[in-house]
Amino acid sequence: MNQMRKMILITVLLFGSCFYLQSQEFYNQLFESYDHYKEHALQTRRFTHDQIMPLIDELKGDAMFEVAQVGKSIKGRSLNLISFGEGDIDVLLWSQMHGDESTATMALFDIINFFQGDDFQNQKDQMLSKLRIHFLPMLNPDGAQRFTRRNALDIDINRDAIRLQSPESKTLKKVRDSLEADFGFNLHDQSTYYNASQSPKSAAISFLAPAYNYQKDVNDVRERSMKLIVYMNEVLENFVPGHIGRYNDDFEPRAFGDNIQKWGTSTVLIESGGYPNDPDKQFLRKLNFVSILSAMQAIASTEYLENTTEEYFTIPENDRKLFDLKLSKVSYELLGETYMIDLGINTPQIAAENAKGYYQKGRIADLGDLTTHYGYESLDASEYTTVPAKVYPESFATIEKVLKSNLQEILSQGYGYVVVEEFPEDQESIGVPLNILKEHKAPNFSLHLGANPCFFLKKDGRLRYLITNGFLIDLEQPKANFSNALIYN
Repeated sequence: MNQMRKMILITVLLFGSCFYLQSQEFYNQLFESYDHYKEHALQTRRFTHDQIMPLIDELKGDAMFEVAQVGKSIKGRSLNLISFGEGDIDVLLWSQMHGDESTATMALFDIINFFQGDDFQNQKDQMLSKLRIHFLPMLNPDGAQRFTRRNALDIDINRDAIRLQSPESKTLKKVRDSLEADFGFNLHDQSTYYNASQSPKSAAISFLAPAYNYQKDVNDVRERSMKLIVYMNEVLENFVPGHIGRYNDDFEPRAFGDNIQKWGTSTVLIESGGYPNDPDKQFLRKLNFVSILSAMQAIASTEYLENTTEEYFTIPENDRKLFDLKLSKVSYELLGETYMIDLGINTPQIAAENAKGYYQKGRIADLGDLTTHYGYESLDASEYTTVPAKVYPESFATIEKVLKSNLQEILSQGYGYVVVEEFPEDQESIGVPLNILKEHKAPNFSLHLGANPCFFLKKDGRLRYLITNGFLIDLEQPKANFSNALIYN
């Protein structure tokens, strides 16, 4: 009898191990083959309803998909539900309820390409036979048109789950209720300045199983969310170890995620944050693709149920102690005294009419003792002295002349500003580390909250670095890791 029990136990363990290895192989292959499924019509974070509609309309000719207009935005843009699969488990995914949070919208179209492809047939057959999948991409097309968080009524849709003041909110509630969805994926972007708790690593992806009451109780519905998140976390840890966070679970009675959990749909919040050298979040888009498909496979196979809620609480909480650039122990002279301070500098994106659709404008976000904070890029400046940037004495006729100038020579002499005679009134930025002025007078040099810093760091009598518009420029390779300087209108 004991021998028989041992044999049964060994068989179960071997079967479980084999099942785990198959799942691991699936998501590893998803990661490796991602470029094959990437929707190339969407290449940057800034796109509009007009740009996704051809992709949606094209699906109407594919028998796999059912496409239905389920509502309209305040300004009359269509809200569309894309459904596929023949299973009994309804999975609803909605994206871009905040118009400037577009990472997951891109990933949803990548996932559609995946299901239209010829690979991974066994996994797709399992998912499509067990699940009925519903995508509601770009819930806030009016906000997406302006790449802003709020809708045309200027309200936050994610705080309108109870009053249902806007048509977009009513549509999401109607769709959820009509499906009585078993699982819901609430897809967002969070600030790039979140880090995994007590770690210099950015929170590339953060998860949350939303609470449905102030007590943060865990019922069967929320427990399924937690176990699924544990599974998704384990998948992503293979690709971005230490870069996964857990969002704060304080109950928000107006929020859709909290209420959809309360209404009986096991809800997973996915927040796409930041990752080094990924300003358009194309790598984070890939992580969404892998984690969402892995989650669907885990729901279909019920593999996620093997996890525990205790494991959910071991995922590090989000913290917000990350800067784009952190300079430690900067020597700064003020009113005849020299002080040592740390600088935390951020370079957020500002909407613009250019090829990127944005430019970056640096500002000092914090200063003082920042030993508990981190930077995507960091420099110990304790052995350097600050030198304010000067204005180059000769004027340039045009911006084109600046672009063709001897950049290395200008910077090496301590110049961070140049004057242009044909001043570009309709342009905000320039792609070389020289700020553009109308006249030969530099802005006052001052390190204070909100300031746009422009100064050099000097060591052993030699200028070594330039900080301009929040970017750290190594003077030995001044074009590396740089976005833009500013045109001072």
